[in-house]
Amino acid sequence: MARIREEWYIIVNPHAGSGKTMRYWVPAEARLKELGVPYNTVYTTHKRHAAELSALAARTGYRKIMAVGGDGSIHEVFEGVLGWCETSGTDPSEFYLAVAPIGSGNDWIKSFGLPKDVMKMIDILAKGTFVQEDVVRVSLSGGKVSYMANIGGIGFDSHVCEQVNAQKERGKRSSRIYLSSLLYNFAHAKPFNAVFYRDDEQIYSGSVLDIAFGNGSYCGGGMQQCNLANPSDGILDAIILPKMSIGQILTQAPRLLTGTVDKSDKIIYVRGRNFKVVPLDADSADIVELDGEIVGNLPVELQVLPKKINVLCNPKP
Repeated sequence: MARIREEWYIIVNPHAGSGKTMRYWVPAEARLKELGVPYNTVYTTHKRHAAELSALAARTGYRKIMAVGGDGSIHEVFEGVLGWCETSGTDPSEFYLAVAPIGSGNDWIKSFGLPKDVMKMIDILAKGTFVQEDVVRVSLSGGKVSYMANIGGIGFDSHVCEQVNAQKERGKRSSRIYLSSLLYNFAHAKPFNAVFYRDDEQIYSGSVLDIAFGNGSYCGGGMQQCNLANPSDGILDAIILPKMSIGQILTQAPRLLTGTVDKSDKIIYVRGRNFKVVPLDADSADIVELDGEIVGNLPVELQVLPKKINVLCNPKP
């Protein structure tokens, strides 16, 4: 068994934040040294590298791991650490995770009261206050397994993420790419046919424009899609948006900003410990996104495990 190490293992995504990572990270790293926080730094060089590095860190004895990047980076760290925990039989509660937010959305941190200011985050890290977050295991088509740190979606959500990621891979780093993708997919949204189960009970069957899952409540730079979601309560949240007219959708959109999606009479709000979405036909085996990353296709099952993982938080005064 590897010796348990006390240093922070810091995984830096140099391409996060529209390529502005180092502008923020260099002074933050100096602040870590000033505060006497022990750490080792590594840099990602390709997609999914953070998952590989975090699994390696776990295997070699690190139990404190921080991502420097956006929500995609923290997703990869969750995948790497929790995947290693599952294969090795290690309890996730041994691990302490954090993020220095240098992404475009930075939604995961909002559930834990953490600031977007990287220097302030370093000061909070030095104090070392943590809370336990639920571990959400996700099973996908073909036997693939992933983990959800914050949010996920199928349909409208997943196609927006797919288009945004494709533009980023082509070198586009403007904050406008999310808005342009949002507008395009709003105009070209295609329904799919699926059955939604909550704790083995059928909740809905039919045509769907969007399904969103929430371990946390924030998405899209601060909107609250699953507004009742609490990442530490042992419960998953989801919304089902049945096929409806553009006019009807527009009447519901303000709820994303006011945190009242659960009050809608047109959107189905669901809470439970296990969700399953099964396509009703081959054309409806839609893509699935978790934390902004495309991870596979329907069918999908999300399960809250009985174990938890420690994440950095900013305690209320």
